[in-house]
Amino acid sequence: MRDDPTRFVGSIPEHYDRGMGPVIFARPADIVAIRAASYEPSRVLETAAGTGIVTRRLRDLLPAPARIVATDLNPAMLDAASRKFRSDEAVTFEPADATALPFANGEFDAMVCQFGVMFFPDKEKAYREAHRVLAPGGRYVFSVWDAVDHNPFARIAGDALQSAFATDPPPFLNVPFGYAALDPIKASLLANGFAGLRIDVVRTPGTIADFDAFANGLVRGSPLVDQIQSRGVEPAKLTATVAQMLRDEFPAGVTPLQFIVFEAWRE
Repeated sequence: MRDDPTRFVGSIPEHYDRGMGPVIFARPADIVAIRAASYEPSRVLETAAGTGIVTRRLRDLLPAPARIVATDLNPAMLDAASRKFRSDEAVTFEPADATALPFANGEFDAMVCQFGVMFFPDKEKAYREAHRVLAPGGRYVFSVWDAVDHNPFARIAGDALQSAFATDPPPFLNVPFGYAALDPIKASLLANGFAGLRIDVVRTPGTIADFDAFANGLVRGSPLVDQIQSRGVEPAKLTATVAQMLRDEFPAGVTPLQFIVFEAWRE
């Protein structure tokens, strides 16, 4: 449990949403939500919904009667997400494990997941569950980060960690940026029942309006902060280092983002 990459609890959701959300999640959320909404689904499931960044965009794009069920393994993330919605909006929040979904076969027309698949311990099972809960013709739209080499903000965070920890550096970044090989993902989706695929590598800018807030999000907005503290380092020191490194590399306040959008459909 010491290095569990899935425990987004305590103050993590707030730092995640405020620090990283505007810079690295908002624009990718637009792309994922627009793609899913283009099929005009009436029943949408979101897994690893986090603080509702994609959920909010989907709700804005879909007709009012469309039903959205947003799930996440961590209730604390869903609590943060729910505060972005009025009580009369057709969005339901439900803690759920993406590898064992509590929904009926064929219950949804579309399923979305932004930057969550990388955290699923059994990805094959998660793909089978996605296929199971989709109706015939249903679409599964999800994104994963490309490798660290294509995302310099992540490289900076990794360099700061390597400098701070001569031995036993926190391993968290290996998870979100360690699932970008296209062929194995393609093979998994097809092996687990999906009939067709579309894959797009997307490169887009992320605007850093506040370097300190973004650095704080990178350090405190994920289970990385627990891994840092368990190794005896004060997160504030690392945050200051990351903020300065970001300023040095991105003086104009723009960092490249590169991610991969997969779309799979069932017959």
